[in-house]
Amino acid sequence: MKENSIHSGRSIQNDKRGPKLLTRYQEAMRSRHYSPNTIKAYSSWLVRFIRFHKYKHPEQMAESEINEYLSYLAVEANIGSSTQNQALAALLFLYRHIIGREVGELEGLIRARKPMRVPIVMSKVEVKMVLGRLTGRNKLMVELIYGTGMRLIECLRLRVQDLDMHRNEVHINRGKGNKDRVVMLPEVLKLRLSRHLIAVKAIHESDLEQGWGEVVLPGALDRKYPGASSEWRWQWVFPQEKRWVDRKTWKEGRHHLDASIIQRAIKLSVDKCSLTKRITCHTFRHSFATHLLEGGYDIRTVQTLLGHKDLKTTMIYTHVLNRGPGGVRSPLDEL
Repeated sequence: MKENSIHSGRSIQNDKRGPKLLTRYQEAMRSRHYSPNTIKAYSSWLVRFIRFHKYKHPEQMAESEINEYLSYLAVEANIGSSTQNQALAALLFLYRHIIGREVGELEGLIRARKPMRVPIVMSKVEVKMVLGRLTGRNKLMVELIYGTGMRLIECLRLRVQDLDMHRNEVHINRGKGNKDRVVMLPEVLKLRLSRHLIAVKAIHESDLEQGWGEVVLPGALDRKYPGASSEWRWQWVFPQEKRWVDRKTWKEGRHHLDASIIQRAIKLSVDKCSLTKRITCHTFRHSFATHLLEGGYDIRTVQTLLGHKDLKTTMIYTHVLNRGPGGVRSPLDEL
């Protein structure tokens, strides 16, 4: 039984017992402040789960159907352990918050293997090489990612009020796991960030003069603080160059920069440097953590800066320190 062996004309939205299942599912996640990316991913797993069981309603299914689907993902779909865990989390949310029933033991569940992955890390020389090929706003953003250890999406979602120039701090709100944290603001970036914000503010003031200048606020803050969406402190640090148009209200505003712009810029820079490592935005985060540990900083400090819940997640960087295999002198060099 495979996911694509279904009738594409049917829809899981048909539910005569109230609001459509998928709609209720997504509204429940929004009310609990799940990120848009998580809502999209979980909704996809819900659709796949129901299609896999030929549109049988979840209320008519239980542990055996969940077990069958998750085992299929591991054996036939050959997915990784983290992907299987995400599918399980999506289904647990469904039964716990929508169906109103706790899922019992999943006996005989075949778990996807979780391979030991050592993160790709750049040397400081390689970091300097890649940054040297970047320019302007793109360079500023990548330097901010490497200099603070934040994730790409966290950098994109920075608002003006999140930057504290006087205390040299960056406040990361609603990071992964909906957690807040504070990281250092590199001293070397303060002047360029200030100049960047002056240019962004000029764009914002121009938008206001034209009757626009609003941004989307998190949660229900737009109702709690009317008019806050047009205030300078709530604007994106890295806004898009063009305004978007709401097709329902025809209002124009600016969203934050699209992730693909920075991803492409890094790829182009890496290609120009002729580096063979697979370097992405996240590689700068890995390099940040490793270079801090190499510099003698405590692993608990690094854990806090990265926003890791479990110290085991941070411990992976101890495998790529210079005093590991790369710091051992080969006997061949002694000949």
